[in-house]
This record gives sequence, structure tokens and C-alpha cells, in this order.
Amino acid sequence: MKQLKGLRWWIIGLICLGTIINYLARNSLGVMAPQLKETLHFTTQEYSYVVGAFQLAYTVMQPVCGYIIDFLGLKVGFALFAVFWSLASILHSAANSWQGLAFFRGLLGLNEAAAIPSGIKAVGEWFPAKERSVAVGWFNAGTSLGAMLAPPLIIFVALQSSWRWAFVVPGIMGLAWAALWYFCYRSPKEHALISESELDYILSGQVAQPVTQKKPALKDIVFTRTFWAIALPRFLAEPAWQTFSFWIPLYLSTERGMDIKQIALFAWLPFLTADLGGILGGYLSPFFMKHFQFKLINSRIAGVVLGAVCMIGPGCIGLVSSPYSAIALFCLGGFAHQMISALLNTLSTDVFKPNELATANGMTGMVSWIGGLSFSLVVGALASKIGYNPLFVCLTVFDILGAIIVVSLLRNRESVNA
Repeated sequence: MKQLKGLRWWIIGLICLGTIINYLARNSLGVMAPQLKETLHFTTQEYSYVVGAFQLAYTVMQPVCGYIIDFLGLKVGFALFAVFWSLASILHSAANSWQGLAFFRGLLGLNEAAAIPSGIKAVGEWFPAKERSVAVGWFNAGTSLGAMLAPPLIIFVALQSSWRWAFVVPGIMGLAWAALWYFCYRSPKEHALISESELDYILSGQVAQPVTQKKPALKDIVFTRTFWAIALPRFLAEPAWQTFSFWIPLYLSTERGMDIKQIALFAWLPFLTADLGGILGGYLSPFFMKHFQFKLINSRIAGVVLGAVCMIGPGCIGLVSSPYSAIALFCLGGFAHQMISALLNTLSTDVFKPNELATANGMTGMVSWIGGLSFSLVVGALASKIGYNPLFVCLTVFDILGAIIVVSLLRNRESVNA
């Protein structure tokens, strides 16, 4: 069989495509929120409960999904979860109240929680340590690319048919991707299309691990300084992404007076810059290593610090009067957040062993989504009373604190997988 040059990058492309579809399904709610509030007659606080149903399910399931992925393997595990989240997305079309919408959002969250742990595990399998931050940057770009495509695509579908089809279409796309993943994915040692030279290159940049069927022990992961060095910064960073994903369209509608067509024109821009931030964050690590002689882990941390400084931007949204200036600051925030997110996820591949990587990433993801869920409920309770601006300031403070924590706990550490 003919071999495919640079197969590891084709694998990242496949994961990125799945992540895009995952985030189309996820962000369809935020995009349709202004219309759904009128159609299904719910309040801003009730909308926060719908958002919270997804976030709570996603939060609880991340370590469970990670454990299942470690146990079943990427090929079968990721395909199954993709089928289930796609069906859950399609079921949204049957909702007739905010309670029904919340139930289906919960089902979606239970299964979409597999996406990031699966992607991180694939990066750990397919890339040498020095390339992992770049690989994570590209696959993580799928999160913001999916969020970027959601406003124009979902609103186009809704205008052509109805809001119900805005949830059906991403579900159909997800089912097609699940089949593609199942038939195309193999581990590096088992893939028929990989060249011997590429396999040697991948394995030479990884620490040899003993073949073992031992299940990852949760207590051995959670009760470590390393775990919390990543989990706490992710807890503090996630509220920004949840706010951008679920609240920007509603903010632009209620606070800046934009209609649904204007939202379709502009609400995707912060996610375009988020793509750029995630990709640039991946390249920053080798840049710092080459030009400033940073150690591997210190190079990741330097990018996290830079992203935290850039997060000052969204904290200043309340100081601008133009909605377009507000969108520009959201763009800076999206850029900064994805830089932070990509590098924190890359750190997981540096400090956790391959047989525990998906589980560990799922656990840190659960902690991060506790932060996102909590803050979304705060937004729902307070946005109508005190406005959004003080809440945007909190996002800046959170990420600066997260950068201080990761510097304090991880600097000068050595990778276990390099």
C-alpha cells in the first residue's frame, strides 16, 4: 500500500475536522439564543440554566470520557462518542420549552466531553515532544474555527428553514465524521499508510513506555502538584471561553442593539482571532526554545504568561462606546484565550504518561469546566442587574492569577515524555 507523507499531520487534520463539527453543534445554542428566547419564551436566567445543563454534564463526563478513551482506545471510543453527540444534537429539534432544551443540551454535553481528551491523547501518540505544542495548536484551532463558522452557518440554515434545522445539520455532519474517523484512524505502529522513517521520527522523540494494560489510577493523578499546576489555571481560564461561546450573541443583541443578521456578520470574528492565537501559541514554544534557550516546559509557560497579559483587552470592553470596538476587544480576548488553552493542554502531554494522558486531561478539563459552569451561572444571575462589564473585568483577573499559578508550580520542571 502506498504510504502517505507526513501522516501525523493528516491525523491532526482529521481531529481538527471533528473538533470543528463538535463546536458547531455546541455553539448553535449561543448563536440561536436571541431567537430562542422569543420563540420558547424564556428569560436570561433560564437561558443560563440551559447553558448550565450542558456545562454540568460536560464537566462531570470529561474524566469519565477520558477513562473510557484510555480503556477502549481512540479508534472505537472517539467514534462512539461522536455518534452519541450527533444524535443528541439532532434531538434538540424536538424541544418545545427551555426545560426540554436543557435536557437535550445535557445529553450533548455528556458525549461532547470526549473531544479534547481524545485529541490530546492522539497528539501524545502521534508526535514527538518538540512538535506537540504545534500539533495541539492546530487541532485546538478546530474549537475556535467551529465557533467561528457557527454564526453565519447556523443563522443561514435557520433563515432558510427553521431554528430546528440549525441543530439537525451539525448532527448529520457529526455522524458522517464518526464513520470517517472509525475507518481511517489507527495508532502509529498499526497504520498501514505510515512510512518507516516517520514512525522512527515519532518514536525517537518520545520516552519508551512499557507495554501495560494497567488502568490509570485516579488518585495517582489527582493527588499531585503537577495535576493542580494545570487544573487551577484551566479553572481560571475557562470562564472566558464559555462567556465568548455562549454569551457574545446575547450581549451584542441586548447591550449593543444588534439584530440576528448583524450578529451573523460580526459574532464570528473573535473566533477567527482565537484560531490565530491557538496556532501562534503552538509555534511560540519552539520559538522560545530556539531563540531564548528556554527548557521545554518553560517555553510553554512563557506563552501562557503572554496570553494572560493580552487578556487585559476584554476587561476594557466597558470603556468603549462603539459595538465594533467591543468586538475588537472580544477578538483580542479570543486570541489570548486560545493561546493559553493550547499551551495548557500541551503541558498535559509533557507531564502525564501515555496510559493516563486522556484520563488526566479529562480530570483537568472537569476542573476547568467547573469554573466555566460557575461563571455562566453568575453571568445569568447578574448580567441583568449589574451589566456585563464588571464580569468581563473578572475574566482578565482570572487569567492573570492562572499565569501566576502555573509559573509558581511548574517552572523548570522536566518533561516525562521527551
